[in-house]
Amino acid sequence: MMSAVLHRVDAANQVGLEEKSWCIVNHVLEFQHTLGDLSARVDAVKEENLRLKLENQVLGQYIENLMSAASVFETTDTKSKRK
Repeated sequence: MMSAVLHRVDAANQVGLEEKSWCIVNHVLEFQHTLGDLSARVDAVKEENLRLKLENQVLGQYIENLMSAASVFETTDTKSKRK
């Protein structure tokens, strides 16, 4: 009688362990997918950052060229004009 009760308890514990194992496996798979998504997002942000840096350099050079071409932005030497 006692042996049958222990067998049922062991079987119930085994089922509980299997359910917990599947739950853990599902969590691990979910974390792997999340990590993959985050990794892809980081790569996309890095690419966008590089693109924006290059664009910023082009715009900076364009502004410098405009400023050097326009006489309004030329530096004035007030000492030489007073002579």
